[in-house]
Amino acid sequence: GTMSGGEQQMLAVGRGLMSKPKMMMLDEPTTGLAPKLAAEAYAALTRLKKQGLTLLIAEQQVPLALSLADRGYVIENGRIELEGTAAELEKNPDVKRAYLGIA
Repeated sequence: GTMSGGEQQMLAVGRGLMSKPKMMMLDEPTTGLAPKLAAEAYAALTRLKKQGLTLLIAEQQVPLALSLADRGYVIENGRIELEGTAAELEKNPDVKRAYLGIA
């Protein structure tokens, strides 16, 4: 059978973990996942982070990404426009307006 995009994404993460890496790079890990599965994926990533795995994540789901991040970078047109700790970015008015849906 054919795997959905979300299933392919979860399989790729699982395969990446088989080698017990110290760092993992993920490009939009929630793409193709239903909201409940996206939340479960981030819960799993949180557990991996607590076990010492370093994560570098490119993600458009900003609230999910900031819930996991120590630091964040807002990149637009290939340039870093904003950077800071997750807490700093969550408080930033530009981030609130553009990415968190808070006016």
